[in-house]
Amino acid sequence: MEERLYDLIFIARPATPEDEIKKVLSTIEHAVAEKGGKIEKTEHWGTRKLAYKVAKHREGIYVYQQVRTNHGELVHELERRLGVLDSVIKYQTIRLDEELKRQKKLSHKREQRAARRPRRVTQPPVPPAEQTASA
Repeated sequence: MEERLYDLIFIARPATPEDEIKKVLSTIEHAVAEKGGKIEKTEHWGTRKLAYKVAKHREGIYVYQQVRTNHGELVHELERRLGVLDSVIKYQTIRLDEELKRQKKLSHKREQRAARRPRRVTQPPVPPAEQTASA
């Protein structure tokens, strides 16, 4: 089975202590390790305003992780675990390798279209001295 790359973003309640967020991260790390995956990157984006109210909150603590795995059930397990945690109010997983494949495919199609287009050959401009000499 091929490796897949996922973005995982979750939002914790704004009053969540740092040690609670560390517990959530360790829960994710444990689940990833169980399935033989790897966490490529973890970033704490801090408290930010939400685009709309979520569970009566207007702000949340954003945390981003990039996960690499070849086990398809891992994402379902992560979403299940995040869904039952009280400190997490929202989460999202995005499969990156599909998006990267799509971008490569579009780029390849653009290159093919460009190769099929006839190239316009433009005449170099005639210097003014030659124009008067030929007239």
